[in-house]
Amino acid sequence: MSARIEARNVSKRFGGVVALDDLSLDVAPGEVFGLIGPNGAGKTTFIRILTGFWLASEGDVRLDGVSVTRDRFRVQARLGYACEQPKLYADHSVDAFLRFVGGLRGLHGAGLRGAIGRSIERMGLEPVRGRRIGVLSKGFRQRVALAQALLHDPPLLVVDEPTVGLDPAQQIELRRILSGLRGTHTVLLCTHQLHEAEAICDRVALLDRGRLAAIATAEEIRAGAGLEALFLARVGRSAQAEPAT
Repeated sequence: MSARIEARNVSKRFGGVVALDDLSLDVAPGEVFGLIGPNGAGKTTFIRILTGFWLASEGDVRLDGVSVTRDRFRVQARLGYACEQPKLYADHSVDAFLRFVGGLRGLHGAGLRGAIGRSIERMGLEPVRGRRIGVLSKGFRQRVALAQALLHDPPLLVVDEPTVGLDPAQQIELRRILSGLRGTHTVLLCTHQLHEAEAICDRVALLDRGRLAAIATAEEIRAGAGLEALFLARVGRSAQAEPAT
């Protein structure tokens, strides 16, 4: 089960600051789709609008035809979200935390137990399921964050900077997990790491100053010598030329 994202003419302003400027893009069901760009490009702003935390100043985002502006609770029920700094209850065991989140999602009884078992297996959490989250490594905490995001088997998984601060082995494992969701879930990945997007994404959208600078498929990225070349061609050199603020 996967979902289609349709963003049309989405803008977001904070006073005189334009965080998103007339952004339109489509994400196909089952894609692993990347958002990249420098700081302030609008990536997090778009994610917060898609997930219903913020309202767009103009335009709209639809998930399988459902408008986040008009029916954000229906949209939120169909997505899971794992942020860069996940808010987890350190004094809960992994099992207890997932039971708590499952209850919030309306799961109970055998359905809840089955969902927890599937999430724990998928994320490789069996060895630590009875341990307190506060004593886990950052890599395992990120897996717990992904487990809770996927607990209700949502069509869309939104992931913001999932591998920041992880060691190379943990990064490889999380990328393997995210790649394994292709086809059964739509994955929207927000990352600063060009090699990460290049490694696992089917397509990548490059944002710059709130606008869509480019969209490239994996084949186009490889043919064009990689995302670094695309980034420098569309954004990097102008960003390097700007004075520090």
